[in-house]
Amino acid sequence: MYSLAVTNGTLLDEQVSELVHEALADSKLDGQSILVLIPDGTRTAPIPQMFRLLHHELGKRVAALDFLIALGTHNPMSEEQINHLVDVKPEERETIFKNVRIFNHLWNVPDTFIYCGVISADEIADISSGMLRQAVEVRVNKLVTEYDLIIVCGPVFPHEVVGFSGGNKYFFPGISGQEVINLSHWLGALITCYEIIGTLGITSVRRLINRAASLITTPKLCLAMVVAPGTNQLAGLYIDQPDSAWESAAKLSAKLHIKYVNQPFKQVLSIMPQMYDDIWTAAKGMYKLEPVVADGGEVIIYAPHITEFSYTHGEILAQIGYHVRDYFLKQWDRFQTYPAGVLAHSTHLKGMGTFDFLNGEKARIRVTLATGISRDLCAAHNLNYRDPATIQPTEWANREDEGILLVPKAGEILYRLK
Repeated sequence: MYSLAVTNGTLLDEQVSELVHEALADSKLDGQSILVLIPDGTRTAPIPQMFRLLHHELGKRVAALDFLIALGTHNPMSEEQINHLVDVKPEERETIFKNVRIFNHLWNVPDTFIYCGVISADEIADISSGMLRQAVEVRVNKLVTEYDLIIVCGPVFPHEVVGFSGGNKYFFPGISGQEVINLSHWLGALITCYEIIGTLGITSVRRLINRAASLITTPKLCLAMVVAPGTNQLAGLYIDQPDSAWESAAKLSAKLHIKYVNQPFKQVLSIMPQMYDDIWTAAKGMYKLEPVVADGGEVIIYAPHITEFSYTHGEILAQIGYHVRDYFLKQWDRFQTYPAGVLAHSTHLKGMGTFDFLNGEKARIRVTLATGISRDLCAAHNLNYRDPATIQPTEWANREDEGILLVPKAGEILYRLK
């Protein structure tokens, strides 16, 4: 493994460049065709730096150097958004990078995919410790079969479905078909976000993702990045096979991206940055704060710029709303036909709670949207509403002693009780 890391501060650009140079110096790469998987704009990472470094190291040596944005089920990025993602001017795309293609993963286009195999129901039962017993078909973007090497280049953060993001997660759900996306997210929902987020090691969901990735026969390499909190610069970079690079990066992420507090808070204001443009992505402002909200407390997702629940799954969310896990489980005949990945998002945002037919649904905490989504729509989706104009974020600062927490850029740092 090639690696550099600091727990205080950031790596120098020269250090990052030298490490990438060393890791990619092998002459066996010469003449190969290489596909790089990168995140979209909903992740903090120095993608422009890595884009240019990879092009500098490989552009003149390989037969092809292309990039695939691992969108999962997020919206495709426009050319303008792609240029911003990699920080390249349109004229540079036509000159310096004219031989580099950048693709969107089109999750809803059947021709996108190639069949890799099936993970049996018995194996899923073993992976999930008996929570699920159903076979799953594994499909992935067919581009992975058209190159000699796949490079995963993405950041690692605490994650609500798998424990820590990154590594093979860039295949599943990054560029996968709906089958593994739905199964893996529903498995995470059964375990609950509260339990799995920020869990080191191979969680059940990570086992499922790794097993699916093993069916992709194309050789893989991973540049697992750990971003220094509050910056867009690297605190760590690990270059190796996806499993090992991710494991080392996750250990550093656990040190840098988990903040421990002494007591729970009755109210948390999660200010969501512009990179989250719907509730589907901005829900991270709940996931990362839920563990430090007191029973009966409230998380407010403050994002006046957001006007949609989900650009891709909005119609389904309008039908099912947001509910605790047991609301779905105890009415499974009613909900089993809905995409399990959407059900998982629903229960992740609503958080822990109970449901039975006698007492109804009782969420542990309140989730309130202070966004561009109306009061009526919030109510229809079973969420609380607050007019964002009534909130002045500066008035929420330095009030921890009152049980009030302000998180200026929520979504990536996980808060936990000591």
